[in-house]
Amino acid sequence: MQSFISSYCIIKDRCVFQNGEILFEGGTADFLEEHLIKIYEKLGVGYPKFYKMDNLSKLGLLASEIVLKDRILKAEYEPAVVAVILANASSSLDTDIKYLESTRQMASPGLFVYTLPNIVMGEICIRHGIKGENGFFIFDKFDPEFLSTYVNLVMKQGTEACLAGWIEVSGEQHNVFLYLTENRERGLGLPHTTEQLIKLYQ
Repeated sequence: MQSFISSYCIIKDRCVFQNGEILFEGGTADFLEEHLIKIYEKLGVGYPKFYKMDNLSKLGLLASEIVLKDRILKAEYEPAVVAVILANASSSLDTDIKYLESTRQMASPGLFVYTLPNIVMGEICIRHGIKGENGFFIFDKFDPEFLSTYVNLVMKQGTEACLAGWIEVSGEQHNVFLYLTENRERGLGLPHTTEQLIKLYQ
């Protein structure tokens, strides 16, 4: 059964792209965290919990909002048939380091919550009412072959839509590629293949 890429988002070098078109360019914020808040406010998401998240979760949530713009998954699909499959290279190390630094004074419970990489999936799932299969994988670099193979396998086992991709952050460096795959042609309607992921990621 063929699955299709309906939409995608790239966030890198302080720029945000939706389906290949630039949404936000550069920015004057000194720090990534400030930059992400500016993007959040421009999008008008209205999800106050965003301000408490770590940068990995902020990036994931922003990307999911852009990928799902004008879509309400929980109105289109049963929660159990929507999956989230993500990967990155450094797990939650960006937040782990900040948490370790906080222990020198008083350990921060707010940071401790985010010292697992799968928390970003939890934030996306809560926001969009997703209750299907999820998995977070660690690779040295973006692995389009694994993603296409694994997501297609998940889609063949009863999943009807899947948010998948790469969400990496280390200090001020960030690289996000998130996309929505569905079992029918919607939006871009691109075939979900390794070759297509390579093309979109570049």
